[in-house]
Amino acid sequence: MTTAHDLTIVSLEVPSDYPVERGDLSLALAGAELIDLLEAGTVALDGPLLRPVSPTRSGDALLDTAADLIGQEPPESVADWLWRRGDGLAARYLAAAGADDGGRRRSRWNARRTADRPVPADASARRRATDRWSGGDPVLVGLAAAVGIRHEAADRVADPEDDGIATVLAAVHDAVVELAATRQRRSIEEAAFDNIWRGM
Repeated sequence: MTTAHDLTIVSLEVPSDYPVERGDLSLALAGAELIDLLEAGTVALDGPLLRPVSPTRSGDALLDTAADLIGQEPPESVADWLWRRGDGLAARYLAAAGADDGGRRRSRWNARRTADRPVPADASARRRATDRWSGGDPVLVGLAAAVGIRHEAADRVADPEDDGIATVLAAVHDAVVELAATRQRRSIEEAAFDNIWRGM
């Protein structure tokens, strides 16, 4: 299993004070894929750009698809990669985990309401992800924090020593903040539009 699969399970299993936005999770999953590819030596950062290094296959269909996309020209920055790869990615990982929302199309789910949340089907995958989470893995904790899931020991988790991984984590956080700002702007615009119609 990969970091992205682990993050998917954490998003389903770990209680959160706020609903996990599907778009935020998609961006974090793209970051998780990129971190695994960097750690495997499949890709590398060349300044701000991503470069393919080795065509090594992981055996995971979603991660291998991600690696193939990085090999395309022109090279992308980490931020551009997150937005392009992240489009709809949460739905694909939920389906791969056997937790497809029962056919419901929701942009987010509330972690406090466990009765109507999908549950990962693979017990061994769940165990691996929850073990990694309970151990305070800095990458998994950092990615989860970006989507609003807080680890109880988050303040004591060490930052990743690898500069590339730190760069990806920072880019994920920035992208989630940007997406939240976009949501807020759209909400304000829609409210203003509704007010205009009500005033006519």
